[in-house]
Amino acid sequence: MPTYRYKAHNPKTGKTISSTVQADTESAASKLISAQGFTPIHVRAEGKTGIAIYDAFKNRVPAKDRVLFSRQLSTLINAGLPLLQALRSVEEQTVNKPLKLIQSEIITAVQAGSTLADAMGKHPEVFNTIYVSMIAAGEASGTLDKSLERLAIQQEKEADLNSKIRGAMVYPAIVVFVMVMVVGFMIVKVIPQVKQMYEGLPGAKLPLITRIMLTISDFVVHRWYIVVLLLVVGGFFTTRWARTGPGKEAIDKFKMHAWPFGTLFMKVYMARFARTGTTLVAAGVPMLQMLNITSKAVNNVHVERSIAKASEKVRAGKSLADSLEHDPNFLPLVPSMIKIGEQSGALEDMMAKAAEYYEKEVDQEVANISATIEPVMMILLGIVAFGIVAAVLLPIYGLAGQSGLGG
Repeated sequence: MPTYRYKAHNPKTGKTISSTVQADTESAASKLISAQGFTPIHVRAEGKTGIAIYDAFKNRVPAKDRVLFSRQLSTLINAGLPLLQALRSVEEQTVNKPLKLIQSEIITAVQAGSTLADAMGKHPEVFNTIYVSMIAAGEASGTLDKSLERLAIQQEKEADLNSKIRGAMVYPAIVVFVMVMVVGFMIVKVIPQVKQMYEGLPGAKLPLITRIMLTISDFVVHRWYIVVLLLVVGGFFTTRWARTGPGKEAIDKFKMHAWPFGTLFMKVYMARFARTGTTLVAAGVPMLQMLNITSKAVNNVHVERSIAKASEKVRAGKSLADSLEHDPNFLPLVPSMIKIGEQSGALEDMMAKAAEYYEKEVDQEVANISATIEPVMMILLGIVAFGIVAAVLLPIYGLAGQSGLGG
């Protein structure tokens, strides 16, 4: 029978105790702990640290499962069920095992007196800062069910945006992959045969392009381990560099200005800013806190800095629209819509309209990229194919010309 290590609250002494208990499942262990008069806080299988468990389950809670969790909990709370009963009901209906495990820990934390926001905040791999802030605002204002419903909508919109970005990248990625495979096949299989064919011909002078291809082919075939090593080392250091400050700055700047994806990413950032801002403003989150959370939600360091600068100006007394106006990292429509919202007292509605506008624009931009990049990629593929074919055929035509002259 598995052994579970736990931390629990002793209501008689007010202290937290740590011990172990044997049970078939974690749920059964929690019941045994409760039967002893203690309130479980954390229950984990012996030999598995929290880090190990979360590393194993990280990124395995899909957005659709979070959306379903949010909607179910919102419906049950709106129907008048107490929070703990609603959480238990949702847990019983949850299929995703990592999410079910986290829900169990949230329930035990709430039982011990924690707020729902604090309990969720212990699981940032599933519930990010936006989610926790919305829950905290909902709990403070007594509108937890509405906050959960808004979160579900916000998560659906974010998942839709991410899906469109991936869709825009699929076609170029496929074409590049095909080009790499074709070139690799020609270098490894075809070019060496060309070399064997011309080695026995006296006086055959190969064209420059053929000699270059033969040199590359010879290196790849006979020193493939160096190629693999270079790819692995290059990939490793590139990935590490991309996670550093300068690396992320360079990549984010490239995303904002690179053709043809720059316009797409700018509209995605505007949609994220407006949609996240709408959700937080609707929940009653204060302006400065909203800006702080939204700056991280856009996932671009340059836009994040612009929002941070705007936040400082708002703190000093300026309006949000004036703080964002003329900022090169913001498209002009956003501050314009915010200005109308601030002047009319309908900031939430105007930010929502801006979000909807840019979400539609993202759709159009994805279609434009597909239409633009297809001929460009085909031309590149044609150039690569022409170069390889020229490297193979030019020597043949050269030898044929020499034979004709000799005849």
